[in-house]
Amino acid sequence: MYRRRTSTIFRGGRISEVFQKAYDNIKSTIDGEREDYILNVNEADYVKHLETKHKLLPPVLHFDEVSADSYEGDIPAEYFPGSFNLYEGKSYKKEVIQFFVPVSGDISLLRYRPASVIYFGGSGDFEIKGDSILAEFINFSNNAEEIKQKYEREVNGLHANYNILKVDIESFNNTLTDQILNYFNERKGKILSKKSLLSSLGIPLRKKEHIANTFAIPKPELREKIVVKPIVYEQGFKPEPTLDDDNYHKILKVINDVGKNFERMPSVYKYKGEEDLRDHILLTLDPNFEFGSASGETFNKSGKTDIQLRYDSSVVFIAECKFWSGEKNYLATIDQLLGYLTWRDTKASVVIFARQKDFSAILKKVRDSTSNHANHLGFVSNVDENWFNFRFHINGDRNREVKIAVQLYHLPDTQ
Repeated sequence: MYRRRTSTIFRGGRISEVFQKAYDNIKSTIDGEREDYILNVNEADYVKHLETKHKLLPPVLHFDEVSADSYEGDIPAEYFPGSFNLYEGKSYKKEVIQFFVPVSGDISLLRYRPASVIYFGGSGDFEIKGDSILAEFINFSNNAEEIKQKYEREVNGLHANYNILKVDIESFNNTLTDQILNYFNERKGKILSKKSLLSSLGIPLRKKEHIANTFAIPKPELREKIVVKPIVYEQGFKPEPTLDDDNYHKILKVINDVGKNFERMPSVYKYKGEEDLRDHILLTLDPNFEFGSASGETFNKSGKTDIQLRYDSSVVFIAECKFWSGEKNYLATIDQLLGYLTWRDTKASVVIFARQKDFSAILKKVRDSTSNHANHLGFVSNVDENWFNFRFHINGDRNREVKIAVQLYHLPDTQ
């Protein structure tokens, strides 16, 4: 093996140093954001922005695309076998055979040692050369088979370290979102705690002047990734009541239980309209949740088919009950819901009753068409075959997110 390189793979520091540097940069970025930005930004979008910026691209070795080349080099005498009669300290011309293995992903990560175990014996003596790794062998015997065997030994030798390094990088990527979220929640919690303390003083808070409303697109880094930071236009933050996820799920489960009961006894509900079915849901919700409490939480009817949970003057949960009448009206129902909502982190549900016989086709239509809505942010989960959870934003502000469950129940006409 001809060694004349300075960028040999697996000879740098531990890959864990790269991970820690990314964590430090992420925390520094979050800690450097304005308080109003942290309080108003869409959490999921901001976390995704940082994840995209810091996620690593594992290097992939393409041994099936290996190529070879050669050149004549000045080889020091000490590289020659003892059978050659040469002068020490001199260099002699000799052919050098090169093997290039193409690499996709972030090739620079191959400079680092795995985070835990590293194998030094036969570790694969390759250097990084452009977008490939390179192994070189001096042609002393003009024996092609011998050179090929030497190359294959080096290839076999690198697999142990490469496989461990790849697992380390994948593990970092898989836990990156949670780590960013932890940093974000830590910063947000400190800000909210401070604001709560200042508010309790009973003295007006001093307004900070010259707060910029714009943002800069970060300079593209490796692989020319375009990473766009979420925009926040607000300069202030007003604490708003929110329905916690546990209670939200409990409300949805009650609605789902009632809807399943409709399906079990279709003849009982055959001639019921939207308002009647809505009232059945309300009658079941009533004993399960505290109404008329000192906190002011109360379910109220609004219009013909609304179910609302209010806290003071704010709606924290709303459901809209509709019979299925096609994709256009389904998306219009979501419009209707979003028209009611003007605050962050509100939870909602679209409850759909279907008379049509092909219920599976309606479920598929909901799965396929929901993303067509202009305010759609993403699919969250499938709790049941008939129960989908989505993320939306309110009209005009992507940072104010609404969780909407779509729950469908089959009430076919019976004879």
